[in-house]
Amino acid sequence: MKKLALALAASTLCALSVPVAPAQAAIETVEARMTATSAAVIAHQDMMETFGKRPKPGQYLWRDVEAGGEARVVVGLGDQLAYVYRGETLVAVAAISSGKAPKITPTGIFNVLEKKPMHRSRKYDNAPMPFMQRIDQYGIALHAGHNPGRPASHGCVRLPSQFAAKLYKVTDVGTTVLIGA
Repeated sequence: MKKLALALAASTLCALSVPVAPAQAAIETVEARMTATSAAVIAHQDMMETFGKRPKPGQYLWRDVEAGGEARVVVGLGDQLAYVYRGETLVAVAAISSGKAPKITPTGIFNVLEKKPMHRSRKYDNAPMPFMQRIDQYGIALHAGHNPGRPASHGCVRLPSQFAAKLYKVTDVGTTVLIGA
């Protein structure tokens, strides 16, 4: 099992060493989806080693540590969690609420394309999307919102409000976001 985890980690790190170019909004190939899912599995293991527990719906865990390197976000749809790394160091984890059928959250490797501290949805009755970080051309974003810890959105990744505010401060346009099954 440890060899499998190390192999997954190596393939994930290799894929992460070449971030998606900002002009290329998303990579949703089978390989990208597998890489993102592997990253989510590894992030879950890192969470248990680092924090020893998982956050409950609407909660998050954040540790202020000196960690170098670029920020990246890993989202696990299966466990409904988002993980934040600085370089190779896991610094935070939060419960999420992803999209529910028929408007599921896409999987693959994305970049933050746009950031707004307060955005309103053009598609869904002007719904507020605080700390919005758009990751695709169709309006899918990471943002603060109702967080029951299960799929409940129209495709976006909803985050606990305070976590979304902290995440907004550590990411930039171009930050890599991996979303795995």
